[in-house]
Amino acid sequence: MMILNAAIDPVAISLGPLSVRWYGIIILTGMILGYVLANRETIKKGLPEDLFMDLMMYIIIFSLIGARLYYVFFNLDHYFFNPLDIIKVWEGGMAIHGGLIGGFLAGIIYTRVKGYSFFQVADIAAPSILLGQAIGRWGNFINQEAHGGPVAREFLENLMIPEFIIHMNIDGTYYHPTFLYESVWSIIGVIILFIIRAKLPLGHTVLVYLIYYSVGRFFIEGMRTDSLMIGDMLRTAQVISVITIIAAIAIMIYRQQKYDLPKYGAVYGNYAAKDEPKHNKKSSTVVNKKKKRKK
Repeated sequence: MMILNAAIDPVAISLGPLSVRWYGIIILTGMILGYVLANRETIKKGLPEDLFMDLMMYIIIFSLIGARLYYVFFNLDHYFFNPLDIIKVWEGGMAIHGGLIGGFLAGIIYTRVKGYSFFQVADIAAPSILLGQAIGRWGNFINQEAHGGPVAREFLENLMIPEFIIHMNIDGTYYHPTFLYESVWSIIGVIILFIIRAKLPLGHTVLVYLIYYSVGRFFIEGMRTDSLMIGDMLRTAQVISVITIIAAIAIMIYRQQKYDLPKYGAVYGNYAAKDEPKHNKKSSTVVNKKKKRKK
């Protein structure tokens, strides 16, 4: 039996047989705030105002499918013999790495079809994605999940975290609030991305995001007690994090060597992928700069 001393009911609204859970509301809130953030940057960069409104629909669909399929894939021992359980998403079983894979796939397809630069759009979206992850982790707090191993109350008090978090316990036991660790790590990451984005080469912001998030997730995942596993020894999220870090660094080096990349802060308008200049080749039409505003 789970006991939440803070007395937060996971169900926010009940309408007959239907119920709206706080987890869903929190996830939706993160998506909305992330969209607002990305949309403001889109307008600032001189891109179509409806770009992310249109893109969000595909990202949500692909992310939900990806999050579920990822979880199912790493739990095939259960779902192979219970295939109907695959559609029972209300019972839980969504993985953030799967959601990210689905979301990035949607972004790649959308930008290619619409004629945008994937890396330009991804750079705009990177802080929003991390903000959404920071907010979404609080859904785990409501559900009393994604926590670490048991700790003493004194340990939590020494962290100087809010009392309502300390008061959360399961069957009278306190646990590492790993959801909080990841949320704080993500918020710090959002601030860092805002500070350095303008000075980074185009396409590097999203790669820095992938590296930063993966480093934090690797260490935080090591504390959790509910990790998806590969065999008996390897935590899936840690393996994926290592692969992501290596891949992001490799792509960063490759793009730096192959292209004469402009700084993100210098790019305005649609920097289409097909217009990216080759290394050591001059191009006067690659970067669409805004006319200087009259002061």
